[in-house]
Amino acid sequence: MNKTNLGVALVTGASSGIGRATAKALQSAGFRVFGTSRRVAAESSDGVTMLACDVTDDASVTKLVERVQVDAGRIDLLVNNAGIGLLGGAEESSTTQAKALFDVNVFGVLRMTSAVLPAMRRQKKGRIVNLSSVLGLIPAPYSALYASTKHAIEGYSESLDHELRTFGIRVVLVEPAYTRTSFEENLVKPDRLIDIYDAARAGINGVLRKAIETGDAPQVVAETEVKAATASAPRRRYAAGKMAREVSFLRRFVPEFMFDRSLRKQSGLSV
Repeated sequence: MNKTNLGVALVTGASSGIGRATAKALQSAGFRVFGTSRRVAAESSDGVTMLACDVTDDASVTKLVERVQVDAGRIDLLVNNAGIGLLGGAEESSTTQAKALFDVNVFGVLRMTSAVLPAMRRQKKGRIVNLSSVLGLIPAPYSALYASTKHAIEGYSESLDHELRTFGIRVVLVEPAYTRTSFEENLVKPDRLIDIYDAARAGINGVLRKAIETGDAPQVVAETEVKAATASAPRRRYAAGKMAREVSFLRRFVPEFMFDRSLRKQSGLSV
């Protein structure tokens, strides 16, 4: 495969935002791209073949992967991008709601990955790019459950990479910070709101809205995902954008008490 035929890529959550930008960037880079969304209006858009898939449903995932293999004969790259957000105090979400969040953000990644691995092992070649977040590296007050899903993806991806290298398969992480998408508008609300958290929750929501307005364009993350997908000797993780690189650096090298104070100040919480 050359630079104009990099193989077959499958991108989940590709109907909008980062997923859509990533699918288009991979197509421009030379991949044949299949994108997914829960409901597909048109099968083809800008050179990307769109297919329906619910990553929380085993049968839907299996049907998708079988379809791609029938149509394209192989799967060289999986980008696990599908995910949802949740903003609120940790105790404001029921266990049922927390399970639903993990079913998309964590178990959706596990389902998709397990479904493509047999094909990648037969090929003795493959790349899996998992979209994480800087919130997989740092605390996230009033996003504790969402951050927990990203921390889980970090541990899963890094461990899985060691398991799969023997088969010619690599697993890498892409970690964006705030990105100008509809993420904030589509946040899930806690299912058992508690009055005492109202002010802090609203404050965090305001911080998030402002940060997204001035955040990176989805194309910045997409370009990083292309780099992670095509590097001959991939790094374990890729920070996407200037802020993500700064957060990653500060988390590693700034003393914990200083990082803690800064995070609380920026979150509008008492220091």
